[in-house]
Amino acid sequence: MIDEIPAVAPEVQRGFEAWLVDFKPRALANGISETTWNRATRNIRYNPKVIERDRHQAEFTKTIWEYLDSAVSDTRIENGQAALREHAAVLRAIEAKYGVEKEVVVAVWGMESNFGKHRGTTLIVPALATLAYDGRRGSFFQQQLIAALKIIQAGDTDAGHMTGSWAGAMGHTQFIPTSYLAYAVDFTGDGKRDIWSDNPADALASTAAYLARSGWSKGQPWGVEVTLPSGFNYGLAGKKVKKSPDDWAGLGVRAASGGKVPNYGAASILLPAGAQGPALMIFGNFTAISRYNNADAYVIGVGHLSDRLRGRPAFQAPWPRTGRALTAAERQELQERLTAKGFDTQGTDGKIGPNTITAIEAWQRANGHAPDGYATLVLLEALR
Repeated sequence: MIDEIPAVAPEVQRGFEAWLVDFKPRALANGISETTWNRATRNIRYNPKVIERDRHQAEFTKTIWEYLDSAVSDTRIENGQAALREHAAVLRAIEAKYGVEKEVVVAVWGMESNFGKHRGTTLIVPALATLAYDGRRGSFFQQQLIAALKIIQAGDTDAGHMTGSWAGAMGHTQFIPTSYLAYAVDFTGDGKRDIWSDNPADALASTAAYLARSGWSKGQPWGVEVTLPSGFNYGLAGKKVKKSPDDWAGLGVRAASGGKVPNYGAASILLPAGAQGPALMIFGNFTAISRYNNADAYVIGVGHLSDRLRGRPAFQAPWPRTGRALTAAERQELQERLTAKGFDTQGTDGKIGPNTITAIEAWQRANGHAPDGYATLVLLEALR
């Protein structure tokens, strides 16, 4: 079933069509044939639904524990293990070819489309064209539109069957068009890189190819839960500081399961919920997953789900489960108040990046708190 595109005022459609006329030379200059352009854009309509979604994305974000409650729920683990059994042969072949463990590939599949149940029913070409014409990130979506036309021109699918999310992510594992062009593979050998088919083989192999090209190391963990010693220097937490597991052990960091963490290479300590939640020692495979989606919560979700699919335990340390995530306006207010008190965040864009974390840590140290750099509602209220 494909989402219906609502009707719009005639002048809106005329403006959209005029933009398409102006954009056509750029598409042709990028190798799109006249035939492909005409077929893909024939009777194309402006889609107001995607603009509504783009401009009214949810203001509130989930806390890490709320996110993981759904991302790595018991039901998702059970469904993932069922998917591993159902597709065992093709997953073994994919792992053998690309060197990415089958549980990791299936974890991405579960995170992106709930194992193919929610692949998206929006027509991609009208959506991308609408966003390129009238969206916040016009240049990005123009690039994606040209990439989508190249996919159609190559014969992998046609405009009527190219469906996905409102923002252009497609198929079982939600590739945007440029990523598809770079990484998608024809694993079934039918001459098409078909990530839309009910058969997930091409999509799963494409995901493995993506992770392999992103630096995945087979047999290495994405991260290991650890315990931190009393008096741990929280200034050492974060992705910028890298040490060997032996060096971390010398500072008193231990595996949550006991003993030293084996030498899996340079590692950082990540505190996704600050000093009150689980501590993770993260490795190169964390970065490989982040190439797919660079949100820490997503990477932890994929990594932890893959571990649970192997039968490994849940995180041992409890999440704090207090408070809620800050809104964008509250994050901006936090930056403004920190800066006003002499802890400069180097900007007030509402994004909690390295400069803001450094400022939070400095305020926490100055005020007798554990300097974990974690932005919370409690911190904002203290600043008020």
